[in-house]
Amino acid sequence: MTNSELRVGVVGAGAMGFDHIKRLTATITGAHVSAVVEPDAGRREAALEYAPLAGGYANIDEALAAGAMDAVLIATPGQFHEAGLLPCIAAGLPILCEKPLTQDPESSWRVLEAEMAGGKKLIQVGFMRRFDREFEALRELIASERVGELLMIHAVHRNPSVPDSYIQPMLITDSVVHEFDVVPWLAGGSVASIEVRHGRRNPNTPDHLREPILVLMELDNGVLVDVEMNVSVRFGYQVATEAVMADGIARIGQPSGVQVWQDATYSIGEHADFTTRFVEAYDRQVQAWVDGAKRGEIAGPTAWDGYKVAVCCKAGVEALETPGPVAVELPPVPDFYA
Repeated sequence: MTNSELRVGVVGAGAMGFDHIKRLTATITGAHVSAVVEPDAGRREAALEYAPLAGGYANIDEALAAGAMDAVLIATPGQFHEAGLLPCIAAGLPILCEKPLTQDPESSWRVLEAEMAGGKKLIQVGFMRRFDREFEALRELIASERVGELLMIHAVHRNPSVPDSYIQPMLITDSVVHEFDVVPWLAGGSVASIEVRHGRRNPNTPDHLREPILVLMELDNGVLVDVEMNVSVRFGYQVATEAVMADGIARIGQPSGVQVWQDATYSIGEHADFTTRFVEAYDRQVQAWVDGAKRGEIAGPTAWDGYKVAVCCKAGVEALETPGPVAVELPPVPDFYA
């Protein structure tokens, strides 16, 4: 790849894809949106208004046939990822695929097989928390053992509300999916088992959901993790993590900004959703991917990382309805990803 701008095709122009199109146009250096792939004509045309150098295509095959892109950012819903990934792998294009890699281990393994058959790592999976500065700092602190060895991790993942389309398995596959990636990355281990405990139901929870839940993970290095997953907190969006170490604790994800004391009350603003909490992490993730793609390298989580999370999600969904721990069984790491 030369030092000229990377031509990026964005597949999917829904909320996430639209956000990435604006990011690539206004924030990221060394790249521009050259193709918008979206079957819905209205969404496609709306996205093209923000991408003046891009052509519009109804499907990925049209964009590939036109030679419209050097790299691909896949931002469709997860059930469509495999169909977008496979032709892009066959074309040898660098790919940033939003989480999840795919929605189940079987389809994720097919993606791995296609990438291995091509002989080159092409896929970076969009687990953007690895690019959040606080998560990076916590990982470095844990690895350094300056506060002693890591013993446990407490995490919270809270949403003010969720749409009616959010169903029970999505507590795992759309939300805790992030913790399945970032917690082992922080702790230097792999998830060995998952258990889900149901506490008292929040009266604000939609009728079709049973939550909040407590997800217990045991890692293969002995670190125990609990994750509170709570999607009806109303007050705001919050992702926070506390690491318990032998000689102290470390905490990230606390609100920052203007502190106000008024009428005998102290307050500080909280995030409303992920777009503000992780805006810099998304920017840094996409910039790292662009820079890595131009060097012919992967700059973040690989397809193997995505596969491991798919296995965890399958076990986590089973644990939603199964008492006790559910084992997470992974095959040996292929030499290609070792």
